[in-house]
Amino acid sequence: MKWLVVLGLVALSECLVRVPLMKVKSMRENLQENGMLKEYLEKYPNSPVKFLSNDQNKKVTYESLSNYLDMVYVGLITIGTPPQTFKVVFDTGSADLWVPSVFCKTPSCDTHQRFNPWRSSTFKLPPGPVRPLKLRYGSGDILGVVAQDTLKIGNLEDVDQTFVLSTWEDQAFGAFAPFDGILGLGYPDAVQAGGTPVFDNIWKKGLITANLFAFYFTSERKTGSMLMLGGVNDSYYSGELRWVPVTKQRYWQVALDSITVNGIVIACHDGCQAILDTGSSVVNGPYEDVLNIQNIIHAQHTFTDMYIIDCTNTTHLPDVVFVIGGINYPVPARSYIRKDAFDTCLSTFRSFPDNTFNSKTWILGDVFLRVYFSVYDRANNRVGLAPAI
Repeated sequence: MKWLVVLGLVALSECLVRVPLMKVKSMRENLQENGMLKEYLEKYPNSPVKFLSNDQNKKVTYESLSNYLDMVYVGLITIGTPPQTFKVVFDTGSADLWVPSVFCKTPSCDTHQRFNPWRSSTFKLPPGPVRPLKLRYGSGDILGVVAQDTLKIGNLEDVDQTFVLSTWEDQAFGAFAPFDGILGLGYPDAVQAGGTPVFDNIWKKGLITANLFAFYFTSERKTGSMLMLGGVNDSYYSGELRWVPVTKQRYWQVALDSITVNGIVIACHDGCQAILDTGSSVVNGPYEDVLNIQNIIHAQHTFTDMYIIDCTNTTHLPDVVFVIGGINYPVPARSYIRKDAFDTCLSTFRSFPDNTFNSKTWILGDVFLRVYFSVYDRANNRVGLAPAI
């Protein structure tokens, strides 16, 4: 049986489509370096908490989990004929594809590549009246219209892919955002714009040979990060993939047994939920639990709502261990501590802004996913994890 699994992974590695990803400074880092982070947070308080609440506004059918402030890995796609190139985040915390359009005149669009439908011979609008809509994210809203055109990712060509052309973007998505748009890889239930999500389309059209994708994020090097579509390359991880079932088919959500430090449970005492979110570079959790972690690692709160740590002590800090499916997944201090442009060491654990919200859900961003190679298996509704190389 083990040889069958190995042979299966070899076959998948021969058929996969590789999409290189680039590590860039996050919007939070750019704002901080320009002395604008405090003002931004006061004006645009981003909050994924509202997307996880059981008391959501019933008038809002779908909302994206991700916020833009902490996205750090981007890749290139093209839309249209001839192709127009965009820098996008491949985001497991949402399911829509959107890019700015030439119709968008807000300052947030001015500094980014904008799609021009008049320059594409394959552009079309869906049948019926033009469909304006609002996409809601943790960092603000986007207004746009639904359209269709040819999408290229790597060597894949997806004809008549539904996407959103933004016509207005909240000022929260300004010049400091290191990307043009978002390509969501969440489940169809997370779609806000209607139509078939990109990954579902390329699978249904037979453009990939396996109904899964995988991410590898580099830790320190600027190059080498990769999105794999339709297969798995075992050269990116060590040991074997450990599989856990998806508990809610909207985001890539799994059961989290507990969180421990030095063998002692410090959070998620009775079990909780975790969402693997490639659209975030931090770990979000319940206020009291995250505050407990900050105290354990001796992080001090600042006026910009960040937690700083004495850089001379980081080598002595303990691993924070996430227990998933009975397996320990330690995240060492070198992964959860980030040094900024001013040589300040920062904790990448963040609590939900609304500390009164009683959520047991954690969001595991790139802090976790740089340590562990991750596979997202839609065919079997499961996630695979293994130590990244």
